[in-house]
Amino acid sequence: MRRLLLAAAMLALGAAPALADYYVYCANGRIEVDGRNPEQMRSARGSNLCQMGPRFGFRSDAMTFAQRNFGGEGRSCSCR
Repeated sequence: MRRLLLAAAMLALGAAPALADYYVYCANGRIEVDGRNPEQMRSARGSNLCQMGPRFGFRSDAMTFAQRNFGGEGRSCSCR
């Protein structure tokens, strides 16, 4: 009975929201953390863009990666 109530409660709550993905980019010579995927970023920013790391499930993880590896958002970078 207890399991049935737990299952019903889980169904009533619905599915958990999906995690957003975040990426670290070099865009127009500056480090940027953004939730748009590489294809969306290229469409928005053009060809002067490169991805500087893996996909992150949390913005805070992407920000930490950018800080530790490139000095943080807004720092200069180059797509070579």
